Amino acid sequence: MSDTALPTPLWPALKRHRVWLVSAALLAGLALVDAQQASDSAVFAARALAGTAPFLLLSIAIAAWAAATGADNLIARAFTGRPLVMILLAALAGGLSPFCSCGVIPLVAALLAMGVPLSAVMAFWLASPVMDPSMFVLTSGVLGLDFAIAKTLAALGLGIFGGFVTHLLAATPALADPLREGIGNGGCGGARVRAPKPVQWRFWTDPARLAKFRQEAVKTTLFLAQWLLLAFLLESLMLAWIPAETITALLGGTGLGPIALATVVGVPAYLNGYAALPLVGGLIGQGMAPGAGLAFLVAGGVTSLPAAIAVWALVRPRVFGLYIALSLSGAFLCGLLFQLWASV
Repeated sequence: MSDTALPTPLWPALKRHRVWLVSAALLAGLALVDAQQASDSAVFAARALAGTAPFLLLSIAIAAWAAATGADNLIARAFTGRPLVMILLAALAGGLSPFCSCGVIPLVAALLAMGVPLSAVMAFWLASPVMDPSMFVLTSGVLGLDFAIAKTLAALGLGIFGGFVTHLLAATPALADPLREGIGNGGCGGARVRAPKPVQWRFWTDPARLAKFRQEAVKTTLFLAQWLLLAFLLESLMLAWIPAETITALLGGTGLGPIALATVVGVPAYLNGYAALPLVGGLIGQGMAPGAGLAFLVAGGVTSLPAAIAVWALVRPRVFGLYIALSLSGAFLCGLLFQLWASV
């Protein structure tokens, strides 16, 4: 086929629905080599989705409500005041903000370009991918309330830890001018900081905001459903094909080794914040230490390959190195503390 035939509506459609297609291809491939496992995986995924449905619906409602009311604009208020206060507020805002993954990078670029201290931006940057209200609800449904609370505290702790370490290093030349040359217009995310709009809590009185709520609800439903379906299919295969003894030997126990291994493995193996939850649940069910599970989720959420590539494109190498070091060391500490708490 010639290059002139490629720019058609087919490729964007395939790209937009690639996760659904991967799930369909996975089931089709299973049906060819093991029809019984294909049937078992489909039933497993359907039952898991049904069991998660109440939490999924609440998560969708929270995300749509935040978009319709403009509550996510409150993030701008965290970046004013003294540096140490900003670190605390930025970590809190990052841990609670319902930002989509595509909005964090341009927002961070805008904050740095506007002169917000790198320490406060780092606190927000580290905490934001780990937890948000929707993620809290789904984590509670999949892994339990204790794990959801631990993950929330990990997000806040990681943000505060990274912010304070960055603050101590802020005077060094290595952290001067953190953005790469040509980066700094802030994109769509930066507008929330430059000119935050007022929050309208009674969004249903405004037709435009009501339409926004509906659009966000549909978009979030499709996004979560596609990733959870793939995750539950992979979990079914993991439970069927990976012996529990193997998981226990590698990631079980209470030592430092399983937590350190899960921290490192979380970087390349992490799929998506929502898709990772059922996988970790399955691993814990087969013997994975809870601390290792938390370390995997925290490290993967902050330093997954897509996120790392975006960060690399945004900041200078020294800042990128600090970001990775803080992410991995912070995730390890979070996993260790959670494991100590769980063993009490």
